[in-house]
Amino acid sequence: MATDRRNAILEGAARVIARRGVRGLRMEELATETGGSTALTYYHFKDRAGVLRHTLEFISDRADRYTSVAGDPGGRPDPRQELEQSLLLEFQDLPEVRGNSTTWGELRASAVFEPELRGDLARATLTWIHDVADLLGGIRPTAPAPALTASAERLTGLLEGLSTRRLSGALPLPHARELVKEAVTLELDRLSR
Repeated sequence: MATDRRNAILEGAARVIARRGVRGLRMEELATETGGSTALTYYHFKDRAGVLRHTLEFISDRADRYTSVAGDPGGRPDPRQELEQSLLLEFQDLPEVRGNSTTWGELRASAVFEPELRGDLARATLTWIHDVADLLGGIRPTAPAPALTASAERLTGLLEGLSTRRLSGALPLPHARELVKEAVTLELDRLSR
């Protein structure tokens, strides 16, 4: 029961941050959003910074779930297909994905003004970069680790930028997907040299 309430608070925090930004997150509004009380929110999370930190973990875990690629029923998925699909799944036209992307962008933008977010955000970003570098390494196993990491940094940075443009209506979803596929091809070609 406590875990259900805690998850409801984190889902509510993600919605509030997506709508109002990190600066707009007020504990009272969060309590109203989740149908609980401010005291209950403080019970589960020591303070506002704790809510932010755990919301970042929550959306990172949720993104891991919806970007997981199911393999071929006969075995492992094709490494390139797995890479492309895991990146393209960030561009699903689903409320959960749009909300996650918006919340991530708001947390990233707020880290400029709220230094306490920077460390957690840097760790979450580094985990994502390493996951993408591992996928790249499955395709180009002889590529040096620094080159794989640099490619992963470019790809994840591109995804963040394209996601922001798509969510703001400046970039159609099919075009965003095309750009991601082209970027994967370019990075794999670069890693072949």
